[in-house]
Amino acid sequence: MRLKLFLQVSLAVLLLFSAVYPSFSQVAPAAYEGMRLPLTAGLGLSSFSPDWRPGRLIGGTLWIDYNPTWVPQRLYGIGIEIEGRDLRFNRSSNQPSDLREDTAGGGVIYTWRRYRQIRPYGKFLMGLGNVDYLTGTGARYNTSRTVTFAGGGLEYDAFHRFWVRADYEYQSWPDFFNAHAPNPGKLDPQGITVGVSYHFNQRSSH
Repeated sequence: MRLKLFLQVSLAVLLLFSAVYPSFSQVAPAAYEGMRLPLTAGLGLSSFSPDWRPGRLIGGTLWIDYNPTWVPQRLYGIGIEIEGRDLRFNRSSNQPSDLREDTAGGGVIYTWRRYRQIRPYGKFLMGLGNVDYLTGTGARYNTSRTVTFAGGGLEYDAFHRFWVRADYEYQSWPDFFNAHAPNPGKLDPQGITVGVSYHFNQRSSH
């Protein structure tokens, strides 16, 4: 998968949004005029327990959030997030050779009102997960699953439209019937991501 799917989905979402957004802006209240795209793009470093013998995997994470401004006021804070992660570094000697876990998915994110420079958020996503590694014979084993992600974290308004994000995520990989896994039948990777996001449209109320 190698984040290729994530990039393709992201591009499709952005193209769809660019086609639909003008229709909303034409009927938006005057208070919304001149506002930029309600999008956030971020990049971070992740450290995860792959739930595959002791040890952690490190890699990069990308995310794009869409937080509509045209929803009713009681729904302010709700949005859509798409996320891609590639974990491949820092393998321990206990783990399979060349172990790698990739995920790409999308779902709902909710951001609460900010307190001073900080605002919390929670999210629930669904997508695809891919695991591959080298077996003892040198052959490459590869398998993919539909996975769910749940998590949340904090964002800190560091400078203008740049925010620092600290994120925790728990993943569920069902039906992982692999004799090499520590708990055949299911994987539950979890970890943290620290990164920076850029808010193209920063609302004062959040």
